[in-house]
Amino acid sequence: MKIDSHQHFWKYHPIKEAWISEDMKVIQQDFMPADLFPILQENNIDGCIAVQADQSEEETHFLIQLAANNDFIKAVVGWVDFKAVNIEERLHYFSKFDKLKGFRHIVQGEAEDDFLLGDDFCQGIALLEKYNFTYDLLILPKHLSYAAKFVARFPQQSFVIDHLAKPNFQSANVSEWEKGIKELATFKNVYCKVSGMVTEAHWSNWKAEDFKYCLDVLVDNVGIDRLMFGSDWPVCLLAASYKQCCSIVENYFSTFSKEDQNKIWGGNAVKCYHL
Repeated sequence: MKIDSHQHFWKYHPIKEAWISEDMKVIQQDFMPADLFPILQENNIDGCIAVQADQSEEETHFLIQLAANNDFIKAVVGWVDFKAVNIEERLHYFSKFDKLKGFRHIVQGEAEDDFLLGDDFCQGIALLEKYNFTYDLLILPKHLSYAAKFVARFPQQSFVIDHLAKPNFQSANVSEWEKGIKELATFKNVYCKVSGMVTEAHWSNWKAEDFKYCLDVLVDNVGIDRLMFGSDWPVCLLAASYKQCCSIVENYFSTFSKEDQNKIWGGNAVKCYHL
């Protein structure tokens, strides 16, 4: 089964989606399952994982409802307030939804670089294992050293790095990112999505070769058993078509064994998110 492990849906609202700036006009519109389904079919993708873009429980319910109405949405990564005093009550409540497989917080948007290490946040994260939920790490290279300390606290918890932790493909220097990825990759409970690359490159002038070095680092350190394809649709449309995102991954892994390619294209996502 081929799985797109990372994409989004939204009914565009300029206040709720305030992060979509004026230079992102191409995605200042609604993106719903009816828009994605034919694209998945064209690219021979069997299903997808819908990931939160807004930090609210309303967003989580919105995605759960879309998944309930569309069989091709295989899983949801939602949002919940991990700092809330009633966090266990909320996780218990959300555990009744079969397609809700995990949660994410937009750490890259927090003022504190060490946000992940906050005691109140970690107390909430500590409860995820009990309910068999994953946690997606949306972070930048500057957060990687903190992420390693964070992950070390939860050796049985499944974590997924979104978008390679966003190395700057426009810069020749990815040493901070490489050092951080190598450290985080030592934890065998950490997966990584091969996603979100084109939007960290020059939007109108990227080349597939721009991504090779970082992909080499991932393969050598995270390993084939913990990498998974993600499109980051529709955000990817800022810089590339869905097909182009697929082609980058297809071409890079084309010399790998069929077994390894199957892991990247769905097997690892099925394992990680219990699809």
